[in-house]
Amino acid sequence: MIPLEITESKIEDLAREAKTCRAMLLPVKVEMQKAIVGQDRTVSDLLLALVAGGNVLLEGVPGLAKTLIVRTLASCIDCSFARIQFTPDLLPSDITGTTVYNQREGSFSLVKGPVFHNIILADEINRAPPKVQSALLEAMQEQQVTIQGETLRLPDPFFVLATQNPIESEGTYPLPEAQVDRFLFKLGIAYPTVADEVEILDRYTAGVPASPECVLSAADLARIQAAARAVHADAAVREYAARIVDATRRPADYGLDLAASIAWGASPRATLSLVLGAKARALVAGRGYIVPDDIKKVAHNALRHRILLTYAADAAGVSTDGIVDAVLGSVEVP
Repeated sequence: MIPLEITESKIEDLAREAKTCRAMLLPVKVEMQKAIVGQDRTVSDLLLALVAGGNVLLEGVPGLAKTLIVRTLASCIDCSFARIQFTPDLLPSDITGTTVYNQREGSFSLVKGPVFHNIILADEINRAPPKVQSALLEAMQEQQVTIQGETLRLPDPFFVLATQNPIESEGTYPLPEAQVDRFLFKLGIAYPTVADEVEILDRYTAGVPASPECVLSAADLARIQAAARAVHADAAVREYAARIVDATRRPADYGLDLAASIAWGASPRATLSLVLGAKARALVAGRGYIVPDDIKKVAHNALRHRILLTYAADAAGVSTDGIVDAVLGSVEVP
């Protein structure tokens, strides 16, 4: 598709910047592969979210390297990093920070919590009660926190990567839908193949595995994120993204018999996630504009956590990924 709302010279400038940014990102993926075996799709999608400047929810059973993936990504970027291990006894102040009285000086001073870092690993986020989970809401959406009436800005860039285990219910709390909606992508991590598992054994039982190096500065990351925002999205492609999301709310208008399966469709944040994710994908591909296929490729990651199923659909084993497939098959591609 040839963009109609932008000059050819501008597209060429955007493409040059996209190729430069792509060259900056490639070493990050190479370094991550020193520690991560397989999971190429997860690593690529995680990098797309980083480029788009959005938060990510990683879901998978224990032992699939969710935490390792996040820690490895953080070690490749020259940004501050903090890991928050969510537990049932965690308090909101353990995340955001609090004020402490200094008896010697007779005054209160602010002690900042781990949220005041560039990259945050919210490990097993569903193990903390909703009050603690909600402490991240303001940080994730507004990039700020309020501590005892004082609003403080968080560092830039700011990136929350949360993990959760889908198979345990004891001692866990479902994430509030308002918080789930703040995640740009929800990524599912699958079991490794036999070949990958043998490679894991070779790396982690025969000696000390190679450590990834820091290959991307905070300034370069900011440049990449700015370039991604500048990637052109033609009006037809923007409308395509909006129609995909609209089909989750009014499926009958698109010839879909899904009214009995969808309790609530995706929010406008889903449309933003589609376009921002597509822009990041175009940038990584070295293009200065997005095409409908970019929207399709990020649709499952952007929508699977934003479509609420009815009880009947959930009991029948209907998946949100299946609904996204049906939507993509029914909405006309420009």
